[in-house]
Amino acid sequence: MAKGLAHFLEAARVVKVSLGAIKGSTPREAGASLYVSAGGLHGTIGGGQLEYIAIDEARRMLTRGEANKQMDVPLGPEIGQCCGGAVSLHFTQMDEALKADEIASEQRQREAQPHVYIFGAGHVGRALARALHLIPVKPILIDSRAEELALVDVPVEQRLAALPEAEIRTAPPASAYLILTHDHALDFLLAREALGRKDAAYVGMIGSKSKRATFSHWLKREEPTLAANRLAALICPIGAHEMVRDKRPEVIAAMVAAELLTVLLPAKLSEESQSEQP
Repeated sequence: MAKGLAHFLEAARVVKVSLGAIKGSTPREAGASLYVSAGGLHGTIGGGQLEYIAIDEARRMLTRGEANKQMDVPLGPEIGQCCGGAVSLHFTQMDEALKADEIASEQRQREAQPHVYIFGAGHVGRALARALHLIPVKPILIDSRAEELALVDVPVEQRLAALPEAEIRTAPPASAYLILTHDHALDFLLAREALGRKDAAYVGMIGSKSKRATFSHWLKREEPTLAANRLAALICPIGAHEMVRDKRPEVIAAMVAAELLTVLLPAKLSEESQSEQP
């Protein structure tokens, strides 16, 4: 799956399985898709017995040469699941035109993902890159130190920038900014620049309550109007939770990723779907 949908669809014959109408609690939302070839899978409709049933049926379609099919599945004890809902599965054997449409759609979705600018490619910055590249956001890791960027071990965009604040000025609307450089003075300059973006979805700076207080005092002195209007928008410390005191980079990254998800990907509930997981 890491190679993407376009690579998977190079398989000669693929069946797309998508969730149509849903009722009650279901493992995925309407529109979720699974792509099935004779020897591989891409995506998921929620796993479990429902997905096994879908895979088996899709491969039968490949064998029989069927073009389309619909199946209604109750998510109850009959199939070994206890979600309590029901789903309608739509099966389509993909031709070249549909494959092209799906690839284009995935590309549009990727381009529309919220941008997350990570300033600082140290231990926490790299841990954040690892955490965020797995979820539907576009992480961009920025540092002035080439040797730190060279240590990044996941396929995220990297920018070597002598003037990192310029990246904030050219960022698209509704971007998120995570500030965790090796220099507190640079952190303050970047936080000021990010807070100046009224369209920022999230502005976070690594540190303590003491660091926040120092920054607040500095910003009130340097830019009192900005401080009055925007200081409350700053998250510092980032990823803080009273029940979690662990400061290892991977733990901080996990907490920040969860924090970002609540801001960048708010739940959108419809009449047909519920927020519970199976």
